[in-house]
Amino acid sequence: MKIIDTHCDALLKLQLAKNGKEYGKRPLSFTDADELETNVERLTKGNVKVQFFAIFIMPDLPSDLKWQHALEQVDLFYTEILGKHKQMKHIKKWSDIDKLADDEIGAVLTLEGADAFGNDLMKLRTLYRLGVLSLGLTWNNPNLCADGVGEPRGAGLTELGKEVVDLNNQNHVFTDVSHLNEKGFWDVMELAKYPMASHSNVRALCDHPRNLNDDQIEAMFKNDGLIHVVFTPPFIRKDKTKATIGHLIEHIDHLCSLGGVDNIGFGSDFDGIFYHVDDLEHAGKFENLINELLKHYSEEEVRGFAYENFMNQRPGM
Repeated sequence: MKIIDTHCDALLKLQLAKNGKEYGKRPLSFTDADELETNVERLTKGNVKVQFFAIFIMPDLPSDLKWQHALEQVDLFYTEILGKHKQMKHIKKWSDIDKLADDEIGAVLTLEGADAFGNDLMKLRTLYRLGVLSLGLTWNNPNLCADGVGEPRGAGLTELGKEVVDLNNQNHVFTDVSHLNEKGFWDVMELAKYPMASHSNVRALCDHPRNLNDDQIEAMFKNDGLIHVVFTPPFIRKDKTKATIGHLIEHIDHLCSLGGVDNIGFGSDFDGIFYHVDDLEHAGKFENLINELLKHYSEEEVRGFAYENFMNQRPGM
């Protein structure tokens, strides 16, 4: 069964390795590096048809270096992922997914946090031109657009943040709410044509600030928003280091109980997590999740979670 995964952090790992800061101070091969949970071999084995790749800027990076670091990750996307792997095809607009051949994997560029462009909308427009199709206003920290879930101030969107959402709408780009605080979330609900939680779970089952409460979930579904469940144990259950596929499916069950059977997908967060769900440690093991879901849901519903819900809800459809 084909898979669409809306979040991974392979670009950051590739950047850290290239700059000699991690992984034995050697470059990583996107082909088969064991350190990459979303390498080509694993994406192929897991039947991942479309993988989203996040541009992520470390929060402690000085402001004057953030744009350069973002461009470095974009360059790695073009050179290491697309340039060296003919089966990896850049999804520049949503209809490109429909053109993928059977042996091709779509690659979508996303931005996790507006820190990269600050208040320079020319830089944001440049990112759109480079292929960014989904944008989260924040990571956990605050920036000039909004507060993330880790900022105790709890402010909503700034005027700049609202302008960015409007630009997302104009460019058929998702506005990703996964790291926004609650006030910012509700601001997005009022403004965004294309809301998505690329990697979030259910707060009623695991009381973590990165998860969504039932009111937020119902608002997402009312606004045709997608919620893609994330595979990291701290967002799945109170025991932050251990979780099973069954524990993850409990979050899907809850989302379905709130009317979201047609709005659920997967956002693994592979290459950005420290703990893993048993038997779901990398992209090559997606089949284990699909097989377990088929014990609980119809094949049509599981195809929706895996691929078709996203295809039906993507901008312009």
